[in-house]
Amino acid sequence: MANYDVIVIGGGPGGYVCAIRCAQLGLKTACVEGRETLGGTCLNIGCIPSKALLHASHMLHEAEHNFVKMGLKGKSPSVDWPQMQSYKDDVIGQNTGGIEFLFKKNKIDWLKGWGTIPAAGQVKVGDEIHEAKHIVVATGSEPSALPGVEVDEKIVVTSEGALSLAKTPKKMVVIGAGVIGLELGSVYARLGAEVTVVEYLDTITPGMDKDVAKTFQRILKKQGINFVMGAAVQNVETLKTKAKVNYKLRKDDSEHQIDADTVLVATGRKPYMDGLGLDALGVALTDRGQIQIDGHWATNVKGIYAIGDAVPGPMLAHKAEDEGMAVAEVLAGKHGHVNYDVIPGVIYTSPEVAAVGKTEDELKAEGRNYKVGKFSFMGNGRAKAVFQGEGFVKMIVDAETDRILGCHIIGPAAGDMIHEICVGMEFGASAQDIALTCHAHPTYSEAVREAALACGDGAIHA
Repeated sequence: MANYDVIVIGGGPGGYVCAIRCAQLGLKTACVEGRETLGGTCLNIGCIPSKALLHASHMLHEAEHNFVKMGLKGKSPSVDWPQMQSYKDDVIGQNTGGIEFLFKKNKIDWLKGWGTIPAAGQVKVGDEIHEAKHIVVATGSEPSALPGVEVDEKIVVTSEGALSLAKTPKKMVVIGAGVIGLELGSVYARLGAEVTVVEYLDTITPGMDKDVAKTFQRILKKQGINFVMGAAVQNVETLKTKAKVNYKLRKDDSEHQIDADTVLVATGRKPYMDGLGLDALGVALTDRGQIQIDGHWATNVKGIYAIGDAVPGPMLAHKAEDEGMAVAEVLAGKHGHVNYDVIPGVIYTSPEVAAVGKTEDELKAEGRNYKVGKFSFMGNGRAKAVFQGEGFVKMIVDAETDRILGCHIIGPAAGDMIHEICVGMEFGASAQDIALTCHAHPTYSEAVREAALACGDGAIHA
């Protein structure tokens, strides 16, 4: 039996970041993780491997469509799927190995196995019970099930199976037009698959700015992705090597069927807390099955805290990281802080989509008086030079104070550019603050400045 100040259950982005920060603040720390590698879903079967495949498929697209335009002539590359998988696995290994190094550097004990909490202040891993003053639950999430759809991770797959298919499918059906479905759907579309996205709602990416969602869907259609909107999937029939997706259109209850080699179920995620023993401890959950916490990430059971996908809020790795650092500060007697109004969201397709803050619909619902500044990447010299002129930057500001309330970008490097606005919002910046800041030319970021200028007297290049 070992005594710790903190035991973190889960080695994903929230858990490992929490453990490192706890150790840096002088707390004796252990982290429980049952995988063979650290990093959780994100590094092993989520964010990182999907970005590797997105990058590879984007390079293929450039070679097939844009190289000739730039005077780069020759035969387009063929897809060596096993080699692409090897590249993806190497990227995973570099990242997960890096976290193991950081654990050793910060003298964090990795308790290998799956943890349960038999009592407050105790964590059982295997046959051993470890004691801790504080326990942080950072167990992440898992794909949500869909009634009538049985996942086998071969023909009917979740995001995990979609990253390691035996071969690229000729026909793929993606159930759900959210972030995961569109990212992985775009990978396989660029690798030559006929991709059809079946979505229950009438718009893609629920909660996204409507202007962005409309433009995004139009661009994805041009890239060859088919969309069936307002469709309720009834079931998926699996044969030996194929599947049939049966759905009803909500507008008229008409029944339809699509054949597929692979069906990706991408209908969201749910907190993963199996085997923790939270019920027996009396840990309160929300009506959505998430762990209920207070403003300091504490549960109703003294000494037990929770962060990341297991608690309310957006299921994003960086949100979990922020909470991990914040709860570590709290446990060390300091003040932990997360500004939930300034958490960016990114979709890593090409073009990328990024957003932070409020949408117009949210502001209308709140009765807020606002202004919108918009600038198209067609007016950005750098974007046009690299065939990325589609898309725009949309900035929303308070009509009276000019304070930035939200920003929505669809275009090249949107996921990186959004952070200028995140920093600005964190400091209460106005659109004029962005507009008066010199931006290097030629950069994509000039489009952000132009959108800020459009909130005032007008953009220059519009």
